[in-house]
Amino acid sequence: MTTGNMTAAKRPAARRPAGNGTTTARAAANRTSRTERWSGYALLTVMAIAVVVPFLSVFLASLRPAGEPVTGLAWPEEWSLANYRQAWSVAGFSDLIRSSLVIAVGVVPASLVLATLAGYALGTMKLPGGNAVAAFFVAGLTIPVELIVVPLYFDLRAVGLTNTYLGVILVEIALFMPFSVFWMRTHFRSTPPSLVEAARIDGASSATILLRVLLPLARPSLMTLGVLVFMWSWNQFLLVLVLIQDATMRTAPAGLGFFVGQNNTDVPTLAAGTVIVMLPIMIVYLLFQRSFVTGLLQGATKG
Repeated sequence: MTTGNMTAAKRPAARRPAGNGTTTARAAANRTSRTERWSGYALLTVMAIAVVVPFLSVFLASLRPAGEPVTGLAWPEEWSLANYRQAWSVAGFSDLIRSSLVIAVGVVPASLVLATLAGYALGTMKLPGGNAVAAFFVAGLTIPVELIVVPLYFDLRAVGLTNTYLGVILVEIALFMPFSVFWMRTHFRSTPPSLVEAARIDGASSATILLRVLLPLARPSLMTLGVLVFMWSWNQFLLVLVLIQDATMRTAPAGLGFFVGQNNTDVPTLAAGTVIVMLPIMIVYLLFQRSFVTGLLQGATKG
């Protein structure tokens, strides 16, 4: 072997900088993370605009003078609240909102209690046929109200529950129960089983476990479910329109439908009536906004 070859053999091989590949991978991951984050922000911004712009258009239209033509989203030259007074008196929104509140107050607490009990049993207990019962509730989500409203009318008429708040309350509870039970069952199934097992070892009964251990943890889910059920009950139109024929017992959405039919040319007044009907839902959402979002995020990250 020559001297040059020996020198080359003794020369140490060049070393690559340590961590170069790891640094490159982290940089690529950071770029991907930033891209996903900004893409999410852009999508949420577009969706927020799609929700806010129509509402803003209706609200601005309601502030225009009565009878003035409305052409898209435009700032009113003259602000007027007379449309709200006109819509409130002509449509009789005091009676309509009272009817809606009576039905919602009857539907929301009963739905929460029944859904909590059923979700607790199906989510934490090993019941015979429990999975089949849960699947039965899930199947109820596929039944549209338009399919059952006519048979319901004849069934309720046979027992004297048409034109009554009780009939509408019972039907709405049954209508919202599939989702409510599914929601609460999902929550209870995602609760750590060790909590229930520890309570049983300490001698707690099933009612004590539910009331003192699991129910405090279920507050965000219950608040979210309560807001959703209230919104669905308040917005129910077809069901109330069929089951209640008495004009003095109509709810706000049903009364708004008749009000639109009578004043279809006065857009500002119609817009004012629409805002009046939407206002209670907005108030409820703003009051329970934090719990509502927490419940949704909790349901998205669990299980």
